[in-house]
Amino acid sequence: MSFSSFPSPPFPSDWVLRWAQAWRDRDGVTALDLACGSGRHLRLLTGEGVAVTGVDRDAAALATLAGLSDRVELIEADIEQGPWPLTDRVFDVVLVTNYLWRPLLPRVIEAVAPGGWLIYETFTDGQQTVGRPARPDFLLRPGELLAAVDGLRVIAYEDGFIEAEPPVTGGGAVNGRYVQRVAAVRENRPAAGAATAAGLDGGGGRGGDSDVPPGVYPRYRLR
Repeated sequence: MSFSSFPSPPFPSDWVLRWAQAWRDRDGVTALDLACGSGRHLRLLTGEGVAVTGVDRDAAALATLAGLSDRVELIEADIEQGPWPLTDRVFDVVLVTNYLWRPLLPRVIEAVAPGGWLIYETFTDGQQTVGRPARPDFLLRPGELLAAVDGLRVIAYEDGFIEAEPPVTGGGAVNGRYVQRVAAVRENRPAAGAATAAGLDGGGGRGGDSDVPPGVYPRYRLR
């Protein structure tokens, strides 16, 4: 069984697509697709030129991705029962959907490189009233994902119910579901003192955002 053992549609998550700025228009991006399953997001990222590492314990699911691209690294590992297989590696994009193993949340956050993004979406409390998963081990508590990313800059966060979606070409209907999802960044920006020393404080000596010339800090687009 894959880590992503709860049914996922064959097409990418709308939440993942919404934050495509995390990898588009950037050179040399690396991504981690944790609990990648059969690779719906790994295929998306690879198709856009991203070097992707996919981790899952399901050898059969990973086999379907073999030979997809020389920019794909596949790691078969049971990250719940065994050691973390990525040591201290970090990635420009860390992607997790429909997966929760609480002891690993700090590891997931640590895998986000400076300037990198975490895009995370999974089931939350209430899902047990409409379908699987139903065990508390696999359901986030209210606000839990937001608390887990403390230390990252949260660009967007949602906690609620998504209505059922009708069938689309290439896939069936998607059931209504309770989810939490976050897009967050580990900012890679100079400290106030460094900005002042570099002459980036606009001459006022405060080093705040309003004093930094345009273009020094990235713009995280909400639309």
